[in-house]
Amino acid sequence: MVKGKWFVPLTFQWLQSLLLAVTEINRSDHLLPNLTLGVHLSDSCASPGRALEGANWLLTGSGHSSVPNFQCHSKYTALGGVIGDSSSASSLPLARLLGLYRYPQISYFSTSSILSDKTQFPSFFRTVPSDTFQSHGLAQLVAFFGWTWVGLMAEDSDYGLEGIRATKKEIMRSGACVAFTEYILTSRPDRNAPHLSKVIADSNAVAVVVFSSGSNLLPVVEELLRRNITGKIWIASESWSTSGLVSKGKYWEILQGTLGFALHSGQIPGFKEFLSASNPLKTPDDIYLLEFWEIIRSMRSVYFTTSDDREIYFDSNGDFPAVYDIVNWKLEPQGNVQQVKVGSYDGSAIQGKKFVVNTSAIQWTRRQKQVPVSTCSHSCPPGFRKAAIPGKPVCCFQCIQCSSGDISNQTDSNDCFRCPLDQWPNVLQNQCLPKAVEFLSFEEPLGGTLMATSITSSTIPIALLGLFIRYKTTPIVRANNYSISCLLLLSISLCFLCSLTFIGYPQHEKCLLRQVAFGMVFSLCISCVLAKTVIVVIAFKATKPDSSLKKWTGAKTSYIVIGLGVLTQLCVCVMWLSLSPPFLEHDMFSLPGVIIANCNEGSPIAFWCMLGYLGFLATISFVLAFLARRLPDSFNEAKFITFSMLAFLSVWVSFIPAYLSARGKYTSAMEIFAILSSSWALVICIFMPKGYIILFRPELNTKDNLMGKGKK
Repeated sequence: MVKGKWFVPLTFQWLQSLLLAVTEINRSDHLLPNLTLGVHLSDSCASPGRALEGANWLLTGSGHSSVPNFQCHSKYTALGGVIGDSSSASSLPLARLLGLYRYPQISYFSTSSILSDKTQFPSFFRTVPSDTFQSHGLAQLVAFFGWTWVGLMAEDSDYGLEGIRATKKEIMRSGACVAFTEYILTSRPDRNAPHLSKVIADSNAVAVVVFSSGSNLLPVVEELLRRNITGKIWIASESWSTSGLVSKGKYWEILQGTLGFALHSGQIPGFKEFLSASNPLKTPDDIYLLEFWEIIRSMRSVYFTTSDDREIYFDSNGDFPAVYDIVNWKLEPQGNVQQVKVGSYDGSAIQGKKFVVNTSAIQWTRRQKQVPVSTCSHSCPPGFRKAAIPGKPVCCFQCIQCSSGDISNQTDSNDCFRCPLDQWPNVLQNQCLPKAVEFLSFEEPLGGTLMATSITSSTIPIALLGLFIRYKTTPIVRANNYSISCLLLLSISLCFLCSLTFIGYPQHEKCLLRQVAFGMVFSLCISCVLAKTVIVVIAFKATKPDSSLKKWTGAKTSYIVIGLGVLTQLCVCVMWLSLSPPFLEHDMFSLPGVIIANCNEGSPIAFWCMLGYLGFLATISFVLAFLARRLPDSFNEAKFITFSMLAFLSVWVSFIPAYLSARGKYTSAMEIFAILSSSWALVICIFMPKGYIILFRPELNTKDNLMGKGKK
């Protein structure tokens, strides 16, 4: 046996466990019956060169020198296989050498995923999982705690390079991002520690995954301690998660709260007694070396259960079932750092049971109660979406509020989505609520005010009608065409009342009625005004001798004018209702967050034809009244009709742009306002002066005054 320079207690325990395993196999009646195992120990001293040298001694049968391609006479029996080495760096050249001769090699600690390649290493087996499984587990551990912004660090050996490459791939596949990837340079005495510590300090990543051995990580930890770089969460690979080199109280401020994967541990029955019974007097050549137990002839078909009920087998790549303990570093009262199991990862378990972590048992850095956050950007709350920052990884983003009409109901949503047509976002834009249905209601202040104004206003023409009936024999009433005046007052009252059809929920019947009713009563009203104007003009012209207009001064002319005016509007309305009638419509687009219940006019052309016809009648009345304005003031009402039609036309010309720009219930309110205003213009300009004379100046209500004889 080649002796190394230092005595390592852990290595000595590995050696004893190997000897115990050999002893148990030799005693067993079912493991290797009729076969006795022996062992030859060689110390690699953690050096790939020394490992190859020891392997050559075993292959050639020489205990102190080796002759390539020759097997010298040896006192040992045929070589059954080789157990070792512990490190992947040593196992790789060993596996290439032993694979040439197809000697089974079983490693108890080499985890490099390269060794799973059966083309390069046909006779290599191991009793620890491949780093491929560990990489999956580490990525799941990072995802489990919601860490989306992590740093990666690895030693520049096959173990570190392959392990960190696979881990990086899995982390990015899970949707997380890598803040930095740095390497521990094993060729340098300081292991590149100054540069690594600066990168770690400058990064805002809290979680750092490290694939390294404890010995190579130690200089980096020393540098971190010197610079007092704390507050990071360290995720350890199995190679240093239980390393005594760095798990010391001296480094606690730097490494407290470390989480790591450790090879699954268990109790070997009888090992404690076997170790206690070890005595240098019994085995003078027994000194420190390798670990583990089991070497048999048909390695690919191995399957058995140990005394602690653990299944032992190798897969097609010669890999051991991937079972890891998840350990958390805790500081004991005595100042020692203890690795406490807080979970497990079993790669062979069914989905959903592979990964188990007891979060409440974890002691985080600086004794935090909550899981530390390691993200590039703060999470976007519901109501916002993530937007990429140019030149940054996808995990670095800014939060932008959802556009009007859109919501996001999850944290860190990539996109906002639009609410259904009949719904609208709430204030926080994280939930769609039913849209409010808007219409001009009787209950709201605006609708109630307009209703009260319409009803009250409608009583004024009725009161004036009563006044005219009572004083129908007086000269001022008789001189202004009593019957047409009564019909005009009645139609004005209906004009006020027709505005009520624009208030309340727009039912189908109301949609058919309201514009037609408005058009018909106003055409009656303006036709009456036109008839009065025509009669005034004819009456004045008929005073000339031999005038042919005398026959048109009777009531028949007035009724013909009124009939023609109303009949024309009736034809327009009948065609409108027949071809494209108005209907109830729920407008979901005009106003955000509101469904406007209104009456679609069906045919905009018919609507504007109806309104244009009223303007045409009013314009004719205005022109005739204006031309007749120079008639004797006391004889006719031409000037009052002129002012009334001027006010009427002004109201409805102003209504057009206001109507087109209004939305929702204000469209109806605008039309009601125009109806009321134009109706009041007729009342005030045509009938208020007459009512004033009848009630307050009866002395002017005489024939002489009307004929101009009362003037001095």
